[in-house]
Amino acid sequence: MDDIANVPAGFKWLLDQNIPEAVGPWLEGLGLDLDVSHVKSVNMADANDDMIFEFAQREKRLIVTFDEDFADRRIYPLGSHCGIIRLRIWPTTIEEIQAALLRLLNHVSISDLYGALVIIDHRHIRVRRA
Repeated sequence: MDDIANVPAGFKWLLDQNIPEAVGPWLEGLGLDLDVSHVKSVNMADANDDMIFEFAQREKRLIVTFDEDFADRRIYPLGSHCGIIRLRIWPTTIEEIQAALLRLLNHVSISDLYGALVIIDHRHIRVRRA
């Protein structure tokens, strides 16, 4: 956690339905003044991808998801969003999610996340920008 001190205050995240709600308080507990919402906490538990996407753009939130549709640049083109983090890890446990997000925060500048598609697997973090 050495490098995550440079994360700007108020950095906004939206956790998709397939991300456990417990990840939100964990992210907020990192001491980085992150603004984290889960789709359930904003009354969008049953919303479709387009509704979640539109909400995230209105609120200027980066989406964190396991949903591969969000990584489809034909549906959600680079530069048309505030950022998408697509997790490609297995098993999809809270511990694995936390480890992946910590790797991201330790190795990628926050400024590189806005508007980007980020794909995280167990070995790589790929950042695609417009």
